[in-house]
Amino acid sequence: MAILERHDTGPVAHLRLNAPERLNPLSDAMLAALQDQIDALAHDRAIRAVVISGAGKVFCAGHDLREMQAGRQAEDKGAGYFADLFARCAKVMTGLTRLPQPVIAQVHGIAAAAGCQLVASCDMAVAAEDARFAVNGVNIGLFCSTPMVALTRNLPRKQAFEMLTTGRFIHAEEAQAMGLINCVVPAEDLAGAALDLAETVASKLPRAVKIGKQAFYAQAELPLDEAYALAGHVMVENMLERDTSEGMSAFLDKRKPDWSA
Repeated sequence: MAILERHDTGPVAHLRLNAPERLNPLSDAMLAALQDQIDALAHDRAIRAVVISGAGKVFCAGHDLREMQAGRQAEDKGAGYFADLFARCAKVMTGLTRLPQPVIAQVHGIAAAAGCQLVASCDMAVAAEDARFAVNGVNIGLFCSTPMVALTRNLPRKQAFEMLTTGRFIHAEEAQAMGLINCVVPAEDLAGAALDLAETVASKLPRAVKIGKQAFYAQAELPLDEAYALAGHVMVENMLERDTSEGMSAFLDKRKPDWSA
């Protein structure tokens, strides 16, 4: 049984965390499997959107604490193991934002600690009504410093800091109001809603989406003038694409575009 399952629905790749008996932790094996898929998807021109979900009762409960405790005992008080673990996790999280395809989290049950980081690192998120979210490492004496990076790029600072320092779980509707997720749906509609969103994104010109996603994250870290300069350069690049010209002509002619991509 694969720890990370993949199946494709047309241009949409579905990745399912598949260790339900342990609540789908981001173990060494899970991180490796996610990294393998990120590397493969980066070069897969047939895939235009990605959906990440979890098997069993929850989406992802965070890092594998038993594995982490074993690592503490195995290598020089754990320093080497932990530095490598968090570096590998960061590579996965940044890899999701750097994929050319938009990535959608399909969340049910709980998304806790690094599991919440995974949601925040996806480009969009759809959640079931019963979903709950937390960066709750503080409850066991471990401040969620690496999940904090993704969280503070999704939520206003005061709300993010409250979650980080209280460790409390927030419900799906509150998560939506804060900006962590895009929409909340009944549990029975979750997979369909995530697929609908993925297929909508996948129907757009892939080159335009790729250019736009890269620019979205790049400009967000820049001062206003530099952000506009970057965005202007990207718009020029996009405008010069053959398929962009065809899309504009098709709109003006009231017909469907004949895109090559």
